[in-house]
This record gives sequence, structure tokens and C-alpha cells, in this order.
Amino acid sequence: MAEEPVLLTREGLTKLERELEELRTVRRAEVAAAIREAQELGPDQLDAQYEDAKNQQAFLEGRIAEIERALENVQIIDVASVAKSKLVQVGSTVTVKQTSGKSQKYQLVGPTEADPTQGRISHKSPVGRALLGKKRGDTVTIKAPAGDVELTITTIA
Repeated sequence: MAEEPVLLTREGLTKLERELEELRTVRRAEVAAAIREAQELGPDQLDAQYEDAKNQQAFLEGRIAEIERALENVQIIDVASVAKSKLVQVGSTVTVKQTSGKSQKYQLVGPTEADPTQGRISHKSPVGRALLGKKRGDTVTIKAPAGDVELTITTIA
């Protein structure tokens, strides 16, 4: 069964490739050195430090495998062509206005690239799902723990 495509912008692809390179070259060597160092300490300190280093190695290898799988299934979001659309889609940058008058700007990206602190939200998030396929002037309602939130789309780029 084919895996779901991993949606990335060119910027996101570059960032992921850099992270993979860093993990393979720098971090692997650091973890290997930590394992060697722990083995040289002797039996009293060996257990805790060795266990910690092996856990770091397992986490590192897991992250490398995760990135490699993502890169095998990558689908690039053409932000330039998305910007020409009148409908919100993955890659769109959307400005929304809350009923309180507060405006927020989001870029819809794939889950791998999502970073809400930077205004990059997943198209699979509640806000992302609500905005997909909508046009300027549409109002969407998002169910939130604190109550429903209404957002009106003011711009799509």
C-alpha cells in the first residue's frame, strides 16, 4: 500500500534535507563518541551513561528513518501557483479576522512542516480543515474547548 504523500514547500524540503544531513554526519558521530566514552568509564558509571547514550542513538536512528520515509514520499507544494487560486489550498497564505476584530495570518502546510508559532498550520488541523476550499469573505466556525471561534477570510495569497 502506498504511503500518503508528504506535502512540503521547497523551503520545508531544504530544511528537512539539512536536518537529515546534520543527523547523519554530526549527531551520529557525537552519539557514537558518547557510547565509546561510557564504555571506557568502567562498571560503576557505565550503566547509566551507556543506557542514556544508547537511548540517544535509538532516538537519532528513529528520526533519521522518519525523515528518509518522508523524503521518499515528498510532494512539493507549488506556492507560486497556489497563490493565484481564489480558494484556500495547501500552500495558501490566509489572513483571517476573528469576531473580536483580531487578525491572524496562516500558511497552510503539510503536518511535517507545521509550526503554529511561525503561523504555519497543518491542513489537517481543525483550523486548516475548516479553511480548505473556502474563498475570500467566507466565514468558518471552529469548535474549540473554550467555545466556537468564527473566522472570516480577508485575504488569500
